[in-house]
Amino acid sequence: MSQEVLYSSTRGDKGYIRASEAILRGLAPDGGLYVPDHIPHLNKTLPEISRLSYQETAFEVMKLLLTDYTEDELRYCINSAYDSKFDTEEIAPLSEAGGAYFLELYHGKTIAFKDMALSILPYLMTTAAGKNNVKNEIVILTATSGDTGKAALAGFADVPGTKIIVFYPKHGVSPIQEKQMVTQTGDNTCVIGIEGNFDDAQTGVKKIFTDPALKEELESKGFQFSSANSINIGRLIPQIVYYVYSYAKLLKEARIADGEKINVVVPTGNFGNILAAYYAKQMGVPIDRLICASNSNKVLFDFFKSGEYDRNRDFVLTSSPSMDILISSNLERLIYHIAGNSTTVDAEYMDKLSKEGRYEITDEMKNKLSDFYGGFATEKETFAAIRKLFDNAGYLIDTHTAVAASVYEKYKEETGDKKVTVIASTASPYKFTRSVMNALGKGDDGIDDFELADRLFEVSGVQIPDAVSSIRDARVRHTTVVDRSEMEGAVRNFLGV
Repeated sequence: MSQEVLYSSTRGDKGYIRASEAILRGLAPDGGLYVPDHIPHLNKTLPEISRLSYQETAFEVMKLLLTDYTEDELRYCINSAYDSKFDTEEIAPLSEAGGAYFLELYHGKTIAFKDMALSILPYLMTTAAGKNNVKNEIVILTATSGDTGKAALAGFADVPGTKIIVFYPKHGVSPIQEKQMVTQTGDNTCVIGIEGNFDDAQTGVKKIFTDPALKEELESKGFQFSSANSINIGRLIPQIVYYVYSYAKLLKEARIADGEKINVVVPTGNFGNILAAYYAKQMGVPIDRLICASNSNKVLFDFFKSGEYDRNRDFVLTSSPSMDILISSNLERLIYHIAGNSTTVDAEYMDKLSKEGRYEITDEMKNKLSDFYGGFATEKETFAAIRKLFDNAGYLIDTHTAVAASVYEKYKEETGDKKVTVIASTASPYKFTRSVMNALGKGDDGIDDFELADRLFEVSGVQIPDAVSSIRDARVRHTTVVDRSEMEGAVRNFLGV
């Protein structure tokens, strides 16, 4: 029997709660993020896991971290999530191209890696509500830089006992991303554009979450908040699975020997996806370097280089909008760990970040970051990576994956490290059609993104996903746009309080 894993806040006292309660809450009352009290080691060998399906691998990983879910509950959640809504049988295919293995995480309903975790979160959450005798309606409150929003909306649409409100930067997502969100059906869904950037949306959501008076008022009306962002531990844990799975798959195909170390490259904005790889390493996956790839909003690159996190800089709108972030929420969990699991140190840094927009970690903490390598790619380098991989290998990637591919090339040049490497491919190229077509030198002639999708198919032969085809003529249902100062009012309006 595995030891129970309990969860506590990165900022407050050591009040431990079980996984299901942490998932229901989303964010701790003190504004901190929930972290496990220990990281359990895989209790099957990787050669054993290499013989398992994606669903079975998910069970082997998640049973160790979600210890208050019964086997039947967990298998129900996993099998309900990872089913025919994915357009490939293996859920997360691994494709070799250009000297690396691309872990394709975009074969779900909304063609982005967020599907990997957001397909299961509604099941984890509604199961948790039953386990904890929750009678309130759960209100999912989420900020998105483009992908989380649609994946969460698709997951929670018409789920009984839930409502979902998504805030997105009105001028900071791609046309396809926006159309995916604003056409979302479901009486329990609400999509709101804000005049501001993703950091403004995320800060506003956290402020609403941590307002005790609002929380009390909503509870009296039968509502309670939770989150679908990767601040929710129920979002993060399912992401660990695909790093375990990719290593096991390389092993199964004899691309590596058992125990051989690999590198992982992750295009990163909010730091959740690469933190999942860090946790996979703690669980026993032989990962050497965790290569953190940033776009021109290179706050994480600067952090890994200097030990200083400083969001006091210009916010840049790029062709990889899901990474246009200056406050990487999940970095807080890493800060907590490298501070020796100290809530005091973590709370101090987060307070500095909130008040001064910056903090600097100690040399001792810096020494614990040797697993990580930070790199960044400019817009020019991002486009060049798309063109090069397509011209040389006939393999098409989106802008976010191209940031990772570009950073990986720089890493190899700088270090000479030739280890087998997995690149997290986080979105379909069809989600960012215009940028991908421009990168391929095919121009756009002023036509819309859907006509461009048809041209991209002609150029590449890569099938247009249903997620794009199905919204081509879909009716826009969500038209609300508010100033960032009006976010709480918009929530109240939707809930009728």
